[in-house]
Amino acid sequence: MNSSKAKKIATWIIVPLMASVFILDIVTVVAGNILAKKYMPSPESEAPRYSDDRIHFLNTANSDCILLESNGHFALVDSGEGNSNPRRKTAYQGYEERVLAYLKTAAVSSDGKVHLDFILGTHYHYDHVGCFDKIIKDEDIIIDKAYFKKHNPEIDHDYEIEKWRLGDIYDTIIKDLKARNIPLEQNIPEKIRFGDFDLTLYNTGYFDDLRDKGENAASIGIKVVKGEKSAFLAADITKTSGLEEKLGDKIGHCDLLKAGHHGYYGSSSMSFLKYIKPEVAIIPNMQGKVYPNVKWNLTMYARSPLYGTYDYNGIIASFTDDGRIILTNDIHREEV
Repeated sequence: MNSSKAKKIATWIIVPLMASVFILDIVTVVAGNILAKKYMPSPESEAPRYSDDRIHFLNTANSDCILLESNGHFALVDSGEGNSNPRRKTAYQGYEERVLAYLKTAAVSSDGKVHLDFILGTHYHYDHVGCFDKIIKDEDIIIDKAYFKKHNPEIDHDYEIEKWRLGDIYDTIIKDLKARNIPLEQNIPEKIRFGDFDLTLYNTGYFDDLRDKGENAASIGIKVVKGEKSAFLAADITKTSGLEEKLGDKIGHCDLLKAGHHGYYGSSSMSFLKYIKPEVAIIPNMQGKVYPNVKWNLTMYARSPLYGTYDYNGIIASFTDDGRIILTNDIHREEV
């Protein structure tokens, strides 16, 4: 076969494929907009405070930073991407100052300090734990306990160890915690009572058969429950890492899903969503970067509207005492 004929065949294959993906994306966006009416966020600055039991999904672009709030207590799950990601080849601005400013606005106590019952890193990718260095070192932030399971290089890909320097990231966090005498718990509990929330933690250890699946397979997922309402914070849990298959039936239904892996390939598979069946999905990313198949699975299969934290400058999910989840957005824009 000559090169000209090969190019024509490739063109006939690639062009329809790209057109199909484009159409798929449009269909899912339209479906998502129709579904979104039930949970459409209202601006936080104009809305009343619906509850003292809230999950704050900060806008740190395509990185995770989640502040739990319940009955005057605060805890931080992941920290967003900092300013020194080993994966970045050029200088860039991370989210350290934004996260610190948010904590000192939303979680400040009467003594002027931020009090966190605990901090938890779901796994050691820098876009999840990169800001912990600055948070831990800040003397205006009081941390009662830190949950970080031991880094297991046997689960990582070689490039994650050599180029992404996950071991160095882990060592820095542990060193910072010791320097501030913050109690460190590495045997992660499966249950935590936090204010009015009951937290159930999944994948607190390591599955032997997921070695070499990559650091995403180390991700800790958290189910947050108040009364009849629940949310699942999926960290970077994906089908490709093997975790969705292992955890889906154990997690069960959740009203709100913080979708795994920022909506990238391998997250929110149909086989996983048949167990979760979320009414609404929040993705730490902009919707335009979410993979079309993930949008399809959420909007067309699960019939779940999805919201990107980037699109709304962060989102707060309030769990009300009368059994509702209310979303607000544009959170503390003036301060951050």
